[in-house]
Amino acid sequence: MEHNNNGTDVTTGFISSAIAVVLFGSNFVPVKKIDTGDGMFLQWILCAAIWTVSLVVNLLLHCPKFWPLAMLGGCVWATGNITVVPIVKTIGLGLGLLIWGSFNSLTGWASSRFGWFGMDPEDVSRPLLNYIGAGLSVISAVIFLFVKSEVPSSTSSLDTTPLLTERAINCTQTDGLDCLWTNNLSQLQNRILGCVLAVTSGILYGCSFVPIIYIKDHGKRNDSIYAGSSQYDLDYVFAHFSGIFVTSTLYFLAYCMIMKNNPKVYPQAILPGTRTYSCNVGYLCI
Repeated sequence: MEHNNNGTDVTTGFISSAIAVVLFGSNFVPVKKIDTGDGMFLQWILCAAIWTVSLVVNLLLHCPKFWPLAMLGGCVWATGNITVVPIVKTIGLGLGLLIWGSFNSLTGWASSRFGWFGMDPEDVSRPLLNYIGAGLSVISAVIFLFVKSEVPSSTSSLDTTPLLTERAINCTQTDGLDCLWTNNLSQLQNRILGCVLAVTSGILYGCSFVPIIYIKDHGKRNDSIYAGSSQYDLDYVFAHFSGIFVTSTLYFLAYCMIMKNNPKVYPQAILPGTRTYSCNVGYLCI
């Protein structure tokens, strides 16, 4: 019976991983051809959609206990998320996904395998194969850093067609692309910046679930303040996503202050941005 349960768990894990790969690999497609400027407004829209999904999940689960530490993971994730638009503008969506996905998986593997950040080390049945797989991931990540990508310097007229007709507003919106700070960098500088941001983003993404795993691991210990905490991952979704939304909002407010209360807002990005994450349940498959 135990063998059958293990087989079922492995099958469920692979199926969930496959679904997550498809969803995470396509979640930014709706906004790829839309002028998003510096990305600060878009990231806030994305995170608002994320929090909305978590609220629904939380209600369906009858509001499990809220662990504030789980919000820290959301803070880490949101910090990585603000780099997405600059990455896409500098090295493109495809290459950016490959790089941050590789470092995401490597960080997640290393932290769980060796028990970083206070987590329990994960035992594997075949360590040699485990290390070979990690080594291949490292090689692929290094190769991705040298892949050439062509990023258009400007979008087509269709992409930048304003939805508002008032001239004063249109001037602000359409000038956003020309004023984007990455346009002032050379091709080499753009590539270096994009790769560095993608690596940083991947590492942050890979660490984002550490607080949840920490709570679950310490929930098995009677002498821990987290003793008796749930071992069901979805019970932490609302706390984790709340951390994402709060952090994203703080970043956006800081951005508004830096811009002297004149942020670059792109109305045409609202619906695609909302659809990007409100319909993306990849997190729930993890």
